[in-house]
Amino acid sequence: MKQYRYKALTPDGLQASGVVEAIDEYDAAYKIKKTCPVLLEIKTVRETGNILTMDLGGDKINLKNLSVVCQQISITLKSGMPLAMCLEMIGNQTTDKKLRRILIKSAEDVSSGATLANSLERHGPGLPPTLIETIRAGEESGNVDQTFGQMAEYYEKAYKTVAKVKSALAYPTFVLIIAIIVVTIIMAFVIPVLTATFHELGGDLPLITQVLMGASEFCNRYWILILILILAAVIGWRTYTTKSLRGRMIRGKVQLKMPVLGKISQMSGAAEFANTMAMLLRSGLTVNRSLAITAKTMTNYLYQEEIGRVVGRIEEGRPLGECLRQVEDLPPTLVEMCAIGEETGELEGTLDVIGEFYANEADTATKKALARLEPTILVFLSLFAGFIVIAIYMPMFTMYDMM
Repeated sequence: MKQYRYKALTPDGLQASGVVEAIDEYDAAYKIKKTCPVLLEIKTVRETGNILTMDLGGDKINLKNLSVVCQQISITLKSGMPLAMCLEMIGNQTTDKKLRRILIKSAEDVSSGATLANSLERHGPGLPPTLIETIRAGEESGNVDQTFGQMAEYYEKAYKTVAKVKSALAYPTFVLIIAIIVVTIIMAFVIPVLTATFHELGGDLPLITQVLMGASEFCNRYWILILILILAAVIGWRTYTTKSLRGRMIRGKVQLKMPVLGKISQMSGAAEFANTMAMLLRSGLTVNRSLAITAKTMTNYLYQEEIGRVVGRIEEGRPLGECLRQVEDLPPTLVEMCAIGEETGELEGTLDVIGEFYANEADTATKKALARLEPTILVFLSLFAGFIVIAIYMPMFTMYDMM
């Protein structure tokens, strides 16, 4: 339920004000007019909270917790429990604060006559569009319990995919962090001491040693400026590629065109498209509606825009395969399989198969890329370590001449 602050006139013509709880603005106006026929002003009361009660981490929902909650709701609804009671019970049981708040508030709305999809959309800004639209379709068909079961499987699969990538990246990331720390210590503390020693001894130093000493001196003198420039570049790039339409398009193109990683992004996008479409079609949504929702959920913004344009062509009556051929960087196999599935009437099953295929291909390609990345990092570190050792030891050979 939302809170609305209002100003109105009573039947006697006196001005009244206050706060009323309602499902939406129309419901609030209806309640107010029961006592104050003339409504002058109405606006939503913004919810505020302190650091002890607020949700940390933004609106993003944990996929694992979402999968578990969907599974619990599906099982509970199949047992015959009313929807509002089910939402309240599971909301009180879950340890995820965001999901608890969403479920409890949605239970209040549902008990007041609101639809579940609208309630979740209102109270869960971080919930995926696929969940809300699929539940809306489930409510229309009367299969909400089955819908939640399908969503549980879908988000469990999505969570496992994310977990695989994180696990694969853990070791290379750890090695890279350790390397940066070691290099920082050497450049900040070790090289300056050696530099002072060489200056005291005098004599001409090899070029490689001069380069190393110059780099160390520059980093020590301007480290704050370097740090500011790096942070500014990172923040600027992230802001440009998230807030700007052109920036999001550029980021999407870069993700798909990069060597090695571009191919992985393309296969991951194909798997994401096929799995989402299959799940939405299975829930009873039409092809054009499924495409519109899938476009919103695609990770790559370039895919979002181009798949979104396909919806209009589908509504004009064009075949799905023909429309998808105009989407840049979608794998040809995916497009042709969609066309075949549409012609044979087995689009949902075809999308399931092709989604599984591209998910496995993306996983295999990621493992191969990481298998190549680890030795590349080690070789780079070895070369850098060798450079430092040579730069330090070359003057040592002539040290006795300097003394």
